[in-house]
Amino acid sequence: MQNLNDMVLFADVIEHGGFTAASRVLGIPKSRISRRIASLEKQLGLQLMYRSTRKLSLTPDGELFLRHCMDMRNAAQTAYEAVAQVQSEPRGTVRMSCPVTLALSTLATELPVFQARYPLVQLDIRVLNRPVDPIEERVDLALRVRTQIEDSSTLVAKTLGTSRSVVVASPALMEQQEALLEPADLAGRDTVAMATSDGRSSWLLKGPAGQSHTHWHTPRYIADDLHMLVCAAVNGNGIAVLPEYVCRKELQSGSLVQLLPGWEPLPGIVHAVFPAGRTQVPAVRKMVDFLAQIFDGYGSREYTR
Repeated sequence: MQNLNDMVLFADVIEHGGFTAASRVLGIPKSRISRRIASLEKQLGLQLMYRSTRKLSLTPDGELFLRHCMDMRNAAQTAYEAVAQVQSEPRGTVRMSCPVTLALSTLATELPVFQARYPLVQLDIRVLNRPVDPIEERVDLALRVRTQIEDSSTLVAKTLGTSRSVVVASPALMEQQEALLEPADLAGRDTVAMATSDGRSSWLLKGPAGQSHTHWHTPRYIADDLHMLVCAAVNGNGIAVLPEYVCRKELQSGSLVQLLPGWEPLPGIVHAVFPAGRTQVPAVRKMVDFLAQIFDGYGSREYTR
């Protein structure tokens, strides 16, 4: 059987960016690390990495082997933590990634409640507007909001709730225009939307009795940040389709109004993805349960003019 410690060492070398950095972090002489990785390659009969004086990169075989090495290392870490904490209060660090708007609108106020409830748990929250692979980036949980949950052979997904999106505009803008009675009336109206590669955008709206309507448009105002789109809609730059949790305060105050009641985009599925077995760690399991409570019934509100 292969030396499992060498598999962990291989993952550490790649994670830290090379032999020198791994030597410094792990406190192991660089020469010893190099010999052990060379021995591992000899046992496998494969070259795992390309070596040069300037950089180190993985071979295709190395990329495949690395994923399994990281799975093994994460599983071992989970096993130790689960056994150590099985009869104790949740403790340790929970590392989690989250989209920017979800963090600002919800988690920023809710996570301090979690930490007050479990004072021995430390939180490491990475607020990012990009997909995060929990295995490669070593996070316990990655929160996502998508219309579909991706299949994965290495990750487990847990649905936490749904996020409604609504068609909205400022009251002042709608007073200047004819009322929207059906989705086809969106034609020719000013819109604001997320950035697109060609400047065009589309909204797929679902209506009564299974009806659907796709509105293609060239937004007057384009931005890749939802909060900027909220501000643009409030200021009358155009009609917008926005997640309800992002514009909830504006809808409640009346600075935005919901249009086309009964017609909405597909809901976003708020879910957490994590390596298999990670929720055996009490602190991570408590976090998943806490998030499920927060997002239960997340998109159930109605706003009508």
